[in-house]
Amino acid sequence: MSERQLTEAFVELADTLVDDFDMMDFLHQVTVRCAQVLDVSAAGVLLTDQRGELRVVAASTEQTRLLELLQLQTDEGPCPECFHTGRPVAVADLSTTAHRWPRFTAEARRSGFASVHALPMRLRTEVIGALNLFGAEPGALDADTIRLGQALADVATIGLLQARAIRHRETLAEQLQTALNSRIVIEQAKGVVAERRKIDVDQSFILLRGTARTSNRRLSELARAVVDGSAIV
Repeated sequence: MSERQLTEAFVELADTLVDDFDMMDFLHQVTVRCAQVLDVSAAGVLLTDQRGELRVVAASTEQTRLLELLQLQTDEGPCPECFHTGRPVAVADLSTTAHRWPRFTAEARRSGFASVHALPMRLRTEVIGALNLFGAEPGALDADTIRLGQALADVATIGLLQARAIRHRETLAEQLQTALNSRIVIEQAKGVVAERRKIDVDQSFILLRGTARTSNRRLSELARAVVDGSAIV
């Protein structure tokens, strides 16, 4: 990753901090940029809802999203542990965690992942979620990469908290709840497009997101239109 590309990544994330930025698109871009900049296979973001419970809000691939969901369903894995402790979790070799997180480890290895790192999304003492980084090969991320990953997680956290400040009549919890509700509609739309186009769900999401951007529509708005049949992608 060149210095120019790294700068562009931070600028791109910072540029979303405007009054009407699309939160779902922002969170997805965080995962994509983290995977690119940190040279990992995939990334995912879990955030707390208004009841303080973790929810999956973004993932760079569909496979990663399913793994994140499994962590929540079983309450095991690096992301829940990172969130509850507020500290980074590093697993250089998933083959060593079969007893620690049996179901997560088995599914992650079946999905082709061999290492995982989780970084807290926090501002001072407030932890609002965690960033998961998956690697296809065993090995720990070096200290510089961890610091860079934490910086990206911090930028994402500041973005979410900035949204709360801009929209002073809304709380962060309400915004996150809206994002979670939008996620359901987006998942439905991904399925509709995948079935119609005969493509996989990752490709359908790329198509949905690209269409939303080119038509200057919010991703969640387009997804609702696809589900109710008023738009075709």
